[in-house]
Amino acid sequence: MVKRNVQEKLAILADAARYDASCASSGSVRRDSRDGKGLGSTGGTGICHAYAPDGRCISLLKILMTNFCIYDCAYCVNRVSSNTPRARFSVQEVVDLTISFYRRNYIEGLFLSSGIIRSPDDTMEQMVLIARTLREDHNFRGYIHLKTIPDASPELIEEAGRHADRLSINVELPTDRAVKTYAPEKDPATIRGAMGDVRALREASRDKSHTGKRPARFAPAGQSTQMIVGADGANDATILVRANSLYSDYRLGRVYYSAFSPIPDSSAALPLIKPPLIREHRLYQADWLLRFYDFTVDEITDPAKDGNLDLEIDPKLAWALKHRAVFPVDVNRADKALLLRVPGFGTKTVGRILKTRRHRTIRYEDLMRMGANMKNARAFITAGGWTPRTLTDEANLRARFAPQPQQLQLI
Repeated sequence: MVKRNVQEKLAILADAARYDASCASSGSVRRDSRDGKGLGSTGGTGICHAYAPDGRCISLLKILMTNFCIYDCAYCVNRVSSNTPRARFSVQEVVDLTISFYRRNYIEGLFLSSGIIRSPDDTMEQMVLIARTLREDHNFRGYIHLKTIPDASPELIEEAGRHADRLSINVELPTDRAVKTYAPEKDPATIRGAMGDVRALREASRDKSHTGKRPARFAPAGQSTQMIVGADGANDATILVRANSLYSDYRLGRVYYSAFSPIPDSSAALPLIKPPLIREHRLYQADWLLRFYDFTVDEITDPAKDGNLDLEIDPKLAWALKHRAVFPVDVNRADKALLLRVPGFGTKTVGRILKTRRHRTIRYEDLMRMGANMKNARAFITAGGWTPRTLTDEANLRARFAPQPQQLQLI
């Protein structure tokens, strides 16, 4: 094995961690060290790269403990048969990096994942030791997100949740059949069991005992998961059905979608070329409609062809174009559920509409000030001083929203 210094390891393992999308810090308990007794801060906000209300960048050190792995998942760049540079941090090296980066004001927390070395328990034990050392030896109060290994013992997962703000367990692929085909060492039932255990431990941590004392906190920011899309041929309808069931079954904070990137030296015959990143983007938009706009999976995928979302226009606009009989909507009279179906209206805009119209009639220019995307909304609403007339029923209305064709260059 090539001996590497910490900087070389960091270059390899930070780069390898970019494939892990399930990184979020929202929802944690608020801790800080302003009393002079600790180190770090959750800051109340932040994703791997996010901005606080005052404009500060809130970042997490996002690394793998190692990219060595005993598994041979066909879609993973770090699988055992992959010809990629390898590196491995010691426990103390990760602790020192986290403290050093925090003191330099580079980060306010840690996102730690890992390949599987020796065994799931051995790997999980070292990740837990990193988190425990930061918390107990250094009184680190910043954010910690651990990628949990589902095959690890329940005791290790329970201890991980006592030190980490968020845990995540990857479901890997949209269907059990795909997992068994492309990641044969992984068991979908084991993954679901581990996710269920995390949910149960989180719920138990909220319950008071008969004496009124609360149990020790457990992953207060919840759990998330990552699903790779485009590696197994599943369509978007299948992906969204799976995501919807994950939200309801395990009370997930977030499902992250990661567009599959083919690995040049892969010996496995994966079915699809890398989907465009726009597909990943459309899935996130559809996911948002499920979580915050009261859409169902059937409604989102109804306009889809072969179960796949339209890559040219967003899912809400696609639904509106197929259900033109619902529109135009009167913004001064429609209920909240209907306003949320209007393309270009977000939840904040709808909230402002409902609040403002109690006092006066809302006009077109008011909607612009409220943050509505009127380019998308104008064909689907009426307001004071505005009616779309026949615009809503135009045969070529979709063409107004789709990207304009571009002349390709031969040179």
